[in-house]
Amino acid sequence: MECTIRWAGPETMSFIAETGSGHSFVMDGAPEGGGRNLGPRPMETVLAGSAACTAYDVVLILKKSGLDVRACEVTTTSERAETDPKVFTKIHLLFRIRGRQLKANLVERAINLSHTKYCSATKMLGMTAEITHGYELIED
Repeated sequence: MECTIRWAGPETMSFIAETGSGHSFVMDGAPEGGGRNLGPRPMETVLAGSAACTAYDVVLILKKSGLDVRACEVTTTSERAETDPKVFTKIHLLFRIRGRQLKANLVERAINLSHTKYCSATKMLGMTAEITHGYELIED
């Protein structure tokens, strides 16, 4: 896996990421740090990436379990250290899973498997952060 980050220039704090899979996106700093708010902050992309990584696992596991999953949304909240490096210290992931005849025990199992076995991103962030989760099942 590879990624190239290019600074957009001396009058900005914007950075363009080009991923090895051929996709690009812009990250930017807050105005108080010289940015122009043109994209998410780099640490927001880390948090979003970890939520997407675990959501991917959970949906895949549930589908392989034969469940009729229609939607999955993960809302994250986090806390960071007050001093540099401002690593994540707490992350909570709330899964909202919609489908037909979902089984709570299988959803809980899928989330736990993601966190303990499959999700590289939450595994890495778990080195500095306490990661917790909850879930809501929504009958479709």
